[in-house]
Amino acid sequence: MTPRVRKRVVCNLQIARVHLMELPRAAWAAAAARAGQPPRLNLFFTHRITKPAVVVNHAWGISSGVPSPRPDGHEPTPTRAEAAMTTTMMRLRQHLGLASSPAAIYTSAIAGLGNNTAHHRRRTTRPRIMSSSASDSASPAAPFEKPRAVVKKVLAESQPEGQGATVRRSIGRHELRSLDPFLLLDKFSVSKPAGFPDHPHRGFETVTYMLEGAFTHQDFAGHKGTIKTGDVQWMTAGRGIVHSEMPAGDGVQKGLQLWINLSSKDKVIEPRYQELESKDISRAEVDGVEARVIAGEALGAASPVYTRTPTMYVDFTMRPGSRLHQPVPEGWNAFVYVVEGEGVFGREKAAPTTAHHCLVLGPGDGLSVWNRSDRSLRFVLVAGKPLGEPVVQHGPFVMNSRAEIQQAMEDYYYGKNGFERASQWSSSA
Repeated sequence: MTPRVRKRVVCNLQIARVHLMELPRAAWAAAAARAGQPPRLNLFFTHRITKPAVVVNHAWGISSGVPSPRPDGHEPTPTRAEAAMTTTMMRLRQHLGLASSPAAIYTSAIAGLGNNTAHHRRRTTRPRIMSSSASDSASPAAPFEKPRAVVKKVLAESQPEGQGATVRRSIGRHELRSLDPFLLLDKFSVSKPAGFPDHPHRGFETVTYMLEGAFTHQDFAGHKGTIKTGDVQWMTAGRGIVHSEMPAGDGVQKGLQLWINLSSKDKVIEPRYQELESKDISRAEVDGVEARVIAGEALGAASPVYTRTPTMYVDFTMRPGSRLHQPVPEGWNAFVYVVEGEGVFGREKAAPTTAHHCLVLGPGDGLSVWNRSDRSLRFVLVAGKPLGEPVVQHGPFVMNSRAEIQQAMEDYYYGKNGFERASQWSSSA
């Protein structure tokens, strides 16, 4: 390790900030050569991925790389300098509270150093919340033979994210890593100049639902648009996209972003968008319950959105004293996120749940909700058909194997296989 690099590591430890650390290209190329592998770039990314304790200066961070086995099947032996670098980085991550989560970085030119894989990938055993019967009834007053109960409750606490933004993450944190096919759910609050600057994705979909304000989206294929209060953008990253998401209005812009995994056959499709303005979202109101149907069906209303991974996504608002009985498809995993107010979910005698809680629902053929408070209750009900496939996540890339993750990183770094325009493009935000 050169004095220059050692000095930068120590500096980062002292000020508890996360910065991009660059080893000279020759250093990491040499390490890769010793491992019998071509030079590789390790990418990490903070944008709605992990639980960073400190996110400053465009969300840069550090981590050691993970070398692949040599052709003879043996793991490469790190040099003393490499081992020291790995130990230093592990201690820094533990100090910052990142030890139990996937690393968070936009880009890091450190490759082939160390062998600590816990922070770089996530092979998740997903909880299978399965129901044993189905109901096709859309009546809000129909009782269920097997009502779904709440089996897990997670409080989404505020944390820094992106560039100066704040999110409340419920899915994608240590209490609830994922819920097949869902990878992440954030409720974000952003004011200029904060936001989520240029970053890549591959292998999943993002659904952005604006609750208040406006966000402008740009990508390297030339697409640009602004979604406002009540609008939805359903983006399929597929084989790869680089984009930015930045606030477009004054004041605090608020919304929800959901990440939905794609099946192995859909991870390499071309990127696409589905955008719905608020006026085009299907609505229904019955007995004091209003539904805005983003995906699927509710209260007799159906969404026009096509979901590659079968998904139901409904925004409910319930007046004081109202109740709801909403069917949920058989075999789908489901959860509720309470946006505002409080309500009783699942069982009539259950304790009320307040805002910013995520509730994982157990087996059954539908969900019952009661609003016994003196104010409105707003929540989203989301359900999806489990994919049942291996999940390996490395920052903004979600694939089925470590080899596919490594390929995604190389494709992004070298600008190929869907990322050809990545190196020449930057947003105007």
